[in-house]
Amino acid sequence: VQLQASGGGLVQPGGSLRLSCVVSGSSFSRAFMGWYRQAPGKQREAVASIDTIGNKRYVDAVKGRFTMSADNANNTVYLQMNSLKPEDTAVYYCRFLVGGYDSWGQGTLVTVSS
Repeated sequence: VQLQASGGGLVQPGGSLRLSCVVSGSSFSRAFMGWYRQAPGKQREAVASIDTIGNKRYVDAVKGRFTMSADNANNTVYLQMNSLKPEDTAVYYCRFLVGGYDSWGQGTLVTVSS
């Protein structure tokens, strides 16, 4: 299974970005899919996830601003990020987890700065 994340970039505070993660080699319809981020000097943290029955969870810091969605037909998950703040600056990673198989994308950098 390979994951290809994209969509990061430089955006001003208050702006929006949409991250994409294309999964190849397997369907993710029965997988746990997650978005994580790692800011400079900090540990990687979970941001959003969709579990095997479609339940979505978000870390408190992004609730109401970020939305995770899944397009099963195109094997792609998205993270729509609105009202971005400087503290959202990080490398964002997508994760595919099913059974004992755990795969991560390469990360995409999001920089929120004026």
